[in-house]
Amino acid sequence: MQGEIMSWPNRFQHLAKTSQDPRIQAFYQQVVVDPYQQLSQCEFVALDFETTGLDPNIDDIVSVGVVPFDLRRIRLAQAKHWLVKPTSPLAEESVVLHRITHSQVESAPDLQDILEEVFASLHGKVIVVHYQFVEKSFFNSALKARLGEGIEFPVIDTMEIEKSAINNARSWLDKLTRKPIPSVRLADCRKRYGLPYYQPHHALSDALATAELFQAQAQYYLDPSDMVKRWWS
Repeated sequence: MQGEIMSWPNRFQHLAKTSQDPRIQAFYQQVVVDPYQQLSQCEFVALDFETTGLDPNIDDIVSVGVVPFDLRRIRLAQAKHWLVKPTSPLAEESVVLHRITHSQVESAPDLQDILEEVFASLHGKVIVVHYQFVEKSFFNSALKARLGEGIEFPVIDTMEIEKSAINNARSWLDKLTRKPIPSVRLADCRKRYGLPYYQPHHALSDALATAELFQAQAQYYLDPSDMVKRWWS
């Protein structure tokens, strides 16, 4: 979704005053990236969650991956991955999907135990995700369940960028006949830019895949001089 829905710096100032948990409050007290900063000047971090299911109201986060990068390089040495113990049980289908087992999460920390580390990885960076519903909804629900309050934050969504690029390339006939748009799944988006295939459903490799996709989109579709606020949501 293009366009800045709200002034995120002002929103963070308000949330910092109303937040009760000191860790979330500290997150909001961080200086938000200038919405008028050019993409070429930004530090980004790709964020990905693996979850026990698809419903943030009943499912939970089981792993977190973060990969810092800019438009020129990816900083793999600073990438991080955490397994976390979910509040909801692992379904058999989710174990098959992301290959995280019951025994692995049984000894893993709770999300709130690594929260400060996760926040530190996001500090001062523009968050990039693929399909923002997952990261925004699950993070919000997970913190509400644990701390009694949720969280808000802006992201750049590579899925929304890809939808925009595809729509702009569609002919009037495609639109008139309502020709279905191509898949915007992460792996399928990467194919269109000649990026290599990675095994999906691992938070760290999916975060890396998202970072690489955004770099490719910036090269072929975005204008590096675009301001952050054009693509924030």
